[in-house]
Amino acid sequence: MIRIFYRDGSEIRLAQTGTGFAEIGRDNVLWIDLISPSGEEKRATESFLGIEIQSRAQAEEIESSSRFSEDDKAIYANTNFLSPADDEMLMDPVSFILTDSVITTLREIPLRSIDTLQRKIQALPDQFPDGFTVFVEIMDKRVDLDADIVELISKDVSQFSKRINQQEDINEEFLLDINQLQENAMFVRENVVDKQRLISNIIKSKRCPKNTGLREDLSVILQDIASLINHTNFAFERLEYLQDTVVGLINLEQNRIMKIFTFVSLLLMPATLVASFYGMNVPLPFQARWWAWLAIALLMAFLIVGIWMLFKHKKML
Repeated sequence: MIRIFYRDGSEIRLAQTGTGFAEIGRDNVLWIDLISPSGEEKRATESFLGIEIQSRAQAEEIESSSRFSEDDKAIYANTNFLSPADDEMLMDPVSFILTDSVITTLREIPLRSIDTLQRKIQALPDQFPDGFTVFVEIMDKRVDLDADIVELISKDVSQFSKRINQQEDINEEFLLDINQLQENAMFVRENVVDKQRLISNIIKSKRCPKNTGLREDLSVILQDIASLINHTNFAFERLEYLQDTVVGLINLEQNRIMKIFTFVSLLLMPATLVASFYGMNVPLPFQARWWAWLAIALLMAFLIVGIWMLFKHKKML
């Protein structure tokens, strides 16, 4: 599907078309939004803009050298938009192509942040004179959403910390939950750093407008990203500390259980020795006496109490 936002006098209108661009003038186009486009739709857009649109494989390329490029016609930029899904993070690739005053976006799924911005563009057309302004607004909204994700992670870290302090459900499953939250924090940090690199390249580009406040706006976004990176690093460090604490508590609990088993074994060992001795099928002292069993039982009890008192005196309990 293709969504084309173009100027009609003082208004910005939306045209949803398959492959026909003839009725829309190039100078009036502000934003071309490609959502899971077909091959025919991509070729029509390439013909209209006079450029080549990247494939999905190029959009998902992870090398930093392939995330940003430019030529004499356009700037090509790729990044990922994060979205929470249950306990995991989904990464949706989005490509940006900036040609003069037109921005082209390529994505596979609907994104709420972009859909909200499109409604804002139609409501406030004067705030969006060109495609670079749209790009800055997309990045600003996206960084705000990333900040919300970081805030959610921080809240989860605080809840985990309270559970540890109250010693609620400190087990292997809880440790796996912390590990999953660490993975989410790493995803967020990688994604934010990727946007930092992308915006820095845009600012350095010769095609970025110099006579507007866009560079200043992008610099402010970079400052916000730097702050997000610091918060993400702090959350990750807290998670590492919580992980070490949980591992330590689990080890202490296991050591306590092993200590109990060891103590019980040592406590019964002398009594077991006496019982084994008198259980042999050979003549033994006092075996003909009626009180022999009572004496043996008392001896075993004395040995158990004696071992227990010895451990308590040595403060080994």
